[in-house]
Amino acid sequence: MAEKSKTATARDGNGGTVRIAAVGDLHVNEDAQASCRDLFGEVSREADILVLTGDLTNLGRPREAEILAEDLRACAIPVVAVLGNHDYESGAVEDVTNILRQAGVHLLDGQTTEIKEVGFVGVKGFVGGFGSRMLGSFGEPAIKAMVAESVSESMRLENAMRQVRTNRTLVVLHYAPIAETVAGEPLEIFPFLGSSRLAETIDRFKVSAVVHGHAHRGVYEGRTPGGAPVYNVAMHVTKPTGRPYALLEI
Repeated sequence: MAEKSKTATARDGNGGTVRIAAVGDLHVNEDAQASCRDLFGEVSREADILVLTGDLTNLGRPREAEILAEDLRACAIPVVAVLGNHDYESGAVEDVTNILRQAGVHLLDGQTTEIKEVGFVGVKGFVGGFGSRMLGSFGEPAIKAMVAESVSESMRLENAMRQVRTNRTLVVLHYAPIAETVAGEPLEIFPFLGSSRLAETIDRFKVSAVVHGHAHRGVYEGRTPGGAPVYNVAMHVTKPTGRPYALLEI
């Protein structure tokens, strides 16, 4: 069995431990020679549920989503996912969404789903920055529009969290909720990697763990100010498993 992150482990009297494999930033490309099929087959043997944290495709093209859907046939366990910024690039997000949902993916965009007595809550998230340096709604309309989108994503996350009825909850994001897990990225792009507004929302609820991607050069583990464990599971980030995916127990 691959090494698991012990800090994500929580047991609940209503159900046994659930093993969750989580990975982001697959960036499936039409011209790629590599396939995710073997990876998904391995994950099916190691985990009970697979979580994908956005940037599932490289340019948000329907054909890329079809290739991913074909590879997911090798996955014998439930799949939960959110989209990332790359999945919006070609303006075909509705097609990408439909293709993946038709393939059986629980694709969350402000919704929640329950699998094996674990509640999964997912939104993409958005930019905005962290802590006292978080972008405020002041000045030009373009800045205000950006902040409004960041606030909207946080509100959608909160609305979804209020629907959870399970004792164990995993929050699935693309953008980071804390600066700690994007450390290693250039400081100049920190505001574009996530927003503390997401962490502020998360800390209003009981959360078992949070997973995100997007920050390819970030670090694996951190915590929200309220103490919720956060894992950057972008494929490029080194993880305790030694594999592209993290393996958590909740």
